[in-house]
Amino acid sequence: MNMEIWDLYDFNRELTDKKIKRGDPIPEGYYRLVVHVCIFNGRGEMLIQKRQPFKKGWSGMWDVSVGGSAVSGDTSAMAAERELFEELGIRRSFYGVRPTLTYNFDKGFDDVYVLCEDVDTESLTLQYEEVEAVKWADAQEIKRMIDGGEFIPYAKSYIDLLFYRRDNVEMTVRGDAK
Repeated sequence: MNMEIWDLYDFNRELTDKKIKRGDPIPEGYYRLVVHVCIFNGRGEMLIQKRQPFKKGWSGMWDVSVGGSAVSGDTSAMAAERELFEELGIRRSFYGVRPTLTYNFDKGFDDVYVLCEDVDTESLTLQYEEVEAVKWADAQEIKRMIDGGEFIPYAKSYIDLLFYRRDNVEMTVRGDAK
């Protein structure tokens, strides 16, 4: 596996000339960029993925559709496209699409994109290093999975927000926009 290099940003999310290797501590005052893509079907369910049991961090737990770090040179949209293809084998353009929401975490920024498409789970190409399985789940099932310790322990209000935001047409990639 190639060594990942991450660009670092300042407090105002301005790209700096600093870079780090994945796994190295992020220096004080710098931040990294992470993206997530949440895929929803016409029945109001989200495609969720089960992380491989040997994957470092949240091993064997269920998570939202796709997630990962932007690598050096990636824009947010480029990282979303790359992660979606790497983890599930889906090619979609996020060109000109702003994230549905962005939230800050301790050492970075997390851009969340929404894709509305009835994806056939049998046709997906799951990335062996990352994804063990996928399935469709509604918000209530995901929250039950959080309670049961099977899903990454996001705040339930965050799950509700993702399901609420899926209907924001201006910031949603529709499956027909391939």
